[in-house]
Amino acid sequence: MAAEPLLIRSFLRLILIALIALLVHYSRVAHHNSSAFDVILVCYAVGAVVWLVYVLTQPRRWWFGWASTSVDVVMVLALCIASGPATISLYPIFFLLPISVAFLDNPVITGGLGLSASFGYLLVWVLYAAGDDAVDDRIPALVYVQVGCLLWLTAAITALSFTLGRRRAKVRMLLDGRHRLMAELMRADERNDRSLSEQLHDGPLQNLLAARLDLDELREHPTSEGFDRLDGALRDTVAALRSTVSTLHPQVLAQVGLSAAVGQLAVQHDQRWGIPVHTDIDEVGRPAASALVYRAARELLNNVHKHARATRVDLALHGGQGEIVLRVADNGVGFDPQILERRVGEGHIGLASLVVAVEAAGGTMDFRRRDGGGTVVTVTVPDQPDIAEP
Repeated sequence: MAAEPLLIRSFLRLILIALIALLVHYSRVAHHNSSAFDVILVCYAVGAVVWLVYVLTQPRRWWFGWASTSVDVVMVLALCIASGPATISLYPIFFLLPISVAFLDNPVITGGLGLSASFGYLLVWVLYAAGDDAVDDRIPALVYVQVGCLLWLTAAITALSFTLGRRRAKVRMLLDGRHRLMAELMRADERNDRSLSEQLHDGPLQNLLAARLDLDELREHPTSEGFDRLDGALRDTVAALRSTVSTLHPQVLAQVGLSAAVGQLAVQHDQRWGIPVHTDIDEVGRPAASALVYRAARELLNNVHKHARATRVDLALHGGQGEIVLRVADNGVGFDPQILERRVGEGHIGLASLVVAVEAAGGTMDFRRRDGGGTVVTVTVPDQPDIAEP
């Protein structure tokens, strides 16, 4: 794929040489040195064929683009010098040169070729007018206008090449990120199952084992204190299971809406990890992106617990002007957004996959440092009604 633009241009060069031959044939102009013109054109054609075969059979080298571009400029200028005043008949060829390299995504080559063609075209006229003291009188004013047109075309094609290069680089970066995410998502289920297993083992299962021991003891020595312990263990188990189930599938999100679900998530985070979560939550109803915003709140709170070493979290949820805005701020150690790609490579895809999901929904995620230390993450998604809701 990397050699494809170079290969295309090699074919286009052959077509360009054929167009030059046809242009000269049908324009019927007298060249300054017709024999030299014909020899140069034949050499150019033979060289183009040899170059095409070389490109087809050899791996691409870094100098291919520069070498072929330089040869194009030299050969076209040589044709113009051999043509003399009839150079004006070759003027359309100078327009085609910068266009032929635009898709190489190399603004330097495109701009260099365009400038060389523009000033080379003017130089040919200057050389043939140098025998007269009044050089400007010997060069038609139309030539200067034509050079101006060539310079304008060079600027436009160079800008186009720059834009194409940036877009291709961005697409390549997005594709690479998508491939890494997909590869990691194939292992995400296993990690989630392991996490759920550990959560159930460390919480509800331990409570049930303690309740079983209390029950065995009560069979031999029934006491009110023993029944109280058993009741407390069972209540703790129920609470832990409800918390786990609610985290996996928040029923409150479907029952009473996004605002209540996010508020409950903040309370659970405070109770479980002991990090105070101060909330400022507006009633935003049931937007179509409720599940995404809830997932963002859960992921951001989990990251505060795992990485921020914070002692305070501020969570805000607001709606209005066609947007839902979730903001999570902490007073922890701070976060550098540039490490997202590195963390994906290490197998941590939570935030990276969240960014992809938010952008896919037409939203944005903004990371910035908080004054005084910490991080502020703002998630903004379009506010659209959930048409699936009755």
